[in-house]
Amino acid sequence: MALESINPATGEQLEVFAESTPTATAAVVDATAGAFVDWRKTSFAQRRALLHKAAAVLRDNRELYARTMALEMGKPIVEGRGEVEKCAWVCEYYADNAETILADEPVKSDGSKSYVGFRPIGAVLAVMPWNFPFWQVFRFAAPALMAGNVGLLKHSSNVPRCALQIEEVFVKAGFPVDVFRTLMIGSRQVEAVIAHREVKAVTLTGSDIAGRKVAAKAGEMLKKTVLELGGSDPFIVLADADLDEATTVATRARCINSGQSCIAAKRFIVVDTVYDAFLEKFIAKMQALKVGDPLLETTQVGPQAREDLMLELHAQVADSVRAGARLLLGGEPLKGAGCFYPPTILDQLQPGMPAYDQETFGPVASVFRVADAEEALLVANNSDFGLGASVWTRDSARGEALAARIEAGAVFVNGMVKSDPRLPFGGVKLSGYGRELSHYGIKEFVNIQTLWIK
Repeated sequence: MALESINPATGEQLEVFAESTPTATAAVVDATAGAFVDWRKTSFAQRRALLHKAAAVLRDNRELYARTMALEMGKPIVEGRGEVEKCAWVCEYYADNAETILADEPVKSDGSKSYVGFRPIGAVLAVMPWNFPFWQVFRFAAPALMAGNVGLLKHSSNVPRCALQIEEVFVKAGFPVDVFRTLMIGSRQVEAVIAHREVKAVTLTGSDIAGRKVAAKAGEMLKKTVLELGGSDPFIVLADADLDEATTVATRARCINSGQSCIAAKRFIVVDTVYDAFLEKFIAKMQALKVGDPLLETTQVGPQAREDLMLELHAQVADSVRAGARLLLGGEPLKGAGCFYPPTILDQLQPGMPAYDQETFGPVASVFRVADAEEALLVANNSDFGLGASVWTRDSARGEALAARIEAGAVFVNGMVKSDPRLPFGGVKLSGYGRELSHYGIKEFVNIQTLWIK
């Protein structure tokens, strides 16, 4: 199959790339595994210098990369610039901290000397999605390369130019040949790459369906996996919350990246006494968002990344309304060219409705009225997903206590859920397992080796 990029704002075909043959793909894997032999011997100082250069390349080419994201998957260009900057940040974070994080850890035992060491394992395959096409790659690549591993990228088939530009970042930064390579392949070749004897582990960001397939093949081959999957994040608003701040953040949290984010707030769970006031403010702020061309500086919500994704989102909304949900805003694809879906709000949702049970990957907010904080907790945890969550209250101690009871990998009190190189990132339940970022993330793909000497 060909790898095709289509501008979702216009429907225009941008580029077409021939898919690598299985033989050519295997040759790239072999070359990358060969590069590991020397790369693992490099010092932290050598790796640090190269990763700092990668950060500089990212910043020097910020406009180019932001424009590519806008063209290939519709990201508003202002957000694309921020994504490139965040990629540079994660490069710098691991460049400056990996050596300390991976330092040998002495342990007292019955030996004359014993300690824990952290050794690179080899080629790690990253199967990455289109929605944050640079960030989700760099949050894998920066720690993996600093740990002494080599990287293979199988990117989403609708962002091939992003994939090639990411590889070019490492080339321009001066990394040795084949230390990081992009595989120009479709999903049908992924199992064969996982099975390749030189691939030692796999990380995937994507849907729970894709996660099951990758985990099944990796499990068959007894290879380590880290899975960051979907989310249906609850946004709990207690009676004492600052509603002006909460609704401002709720609007951004639901519509960032045109709503196409696994950690976007999706379920807004509001205590009865402030429900009507919250809803009034929320509707007004969602309605005021500017939907349009992602290349324009003023655009806040761009198109959905592909037509099939927009139609799937609309089906979730329409099916929920037919089942009894109330449509308060939006709810119809915008007329004209492009895959534009407006900010949409639903309430009066019940279990069994798509907008209650499923992840809505677009600017669709589901709002729930609850009696109190305890019912809010029950609704929040009544989900197959567990990636992120947030709690809004003027009593931060109360918010912290409630947050500790939420079944999610990250909970923010009076703040929007976000990833940060300094903090671990990942989920529970159908949102996956394992962690990225922080010192936890860099240790996912190393051999944690015990050394005992007498």
